[in-house]
Amino acid sequence: MPWLDAALLGLLGLLVGSFLNVVIHRLPRMMEMRWEAECAELQRDKAQPSPEEGASESEVAVFNLMVPRSRCPHCGHQIRWYENVPVLSYLALRGRCSQCAAPISLRYPLVELVCAALFAWCGWQWGLGWESLAWAGFCAALLALTGIDWDTTLLPDDITLPLLWAGLLVAALGISQVSLVDAFWGSVGGYLSLWLVYWGFKLLTGKEGMGYGDFKLFAALGAWLGWQALIPIILLASVIGAVVGIVIKLRGQLREGGYVPFGPFLALGGLSAMLFGPQSLLSMVGLG
Repeated sequence: MPWLDAALLGLLGLLVGSFLNVVIHRLPRMMEMRWEAECAELQRDKAQPSPEEGASESEVAVFNLMVPRSRCPHCGHQIRWYENVPVLSYLALRGRCSQCAAPISLRYPLVELVCAALFAWCGWQWGLGWESLAWAGFCAALLALTGIDWDTTLLPDDITLPLLWAGLLVAALGISQVSLVDAFWGSVGGYLSLWLVYWGFKLLTGKEGMGYGDFKLFAALGAWLGWQALIPIILLASVIGAVVGIVIKLRGQLREGGYVPFGPFLALGGLSAMLFGPQSLLSMVGLG
């Protein structure tokens, strides 16, 4: 029964979407803390703490995807379990903290709903099985990367590299319809194509037009969808990215440095290729 498979995976998607909100918020901060610790160690600019001080600092430094428990960023109110039920808690609280009534970002329920919809689509398309779970994981990774890159212009290796290897593994095990040869050349072509664009732009202008995370993400998309999907994905991502960039610039909302992250548009292209197929993407940009 496709509808039952879709419903079950959709429910799982709500839960995963709630966790993705934590990943989007905390992973960049975890990366910053790791970089700060590495810099401090290299520079040796801190005196050795006493045992008591070291113990207290280690307690304060515990910050990961599980610890500490979620809190309101405005008043520090610890979120109770019944205030953290996907979508329903947001509606029950009317989008505000139960303690200080500060507004809760609409992005939280939106991420949960989008994740649930994508998971449900995977369940409807492939039923309950390894293939649907694999593609659901693909969707979850792209959602997390989209949120992180939009906020910080970072595409963490902690997500892009496992996504790349997972695409090759899924192809090697025959879980997806993409052959290992197509996945391999998709990953190679995805990385090298943007790498060449990056260096060509830098040699011509002396500026960096994109980050290395974009290369890795495009390589991961090639591994999952095959080399045939690379051109449709990059065309769709470029067209939508250009339109959004122009709108942001006209509204005077460009961030410092004038950067518009490209990762979200690559992710959108990858999801569109999964949902509609590469040939449909070419039709969307007038080349089909």
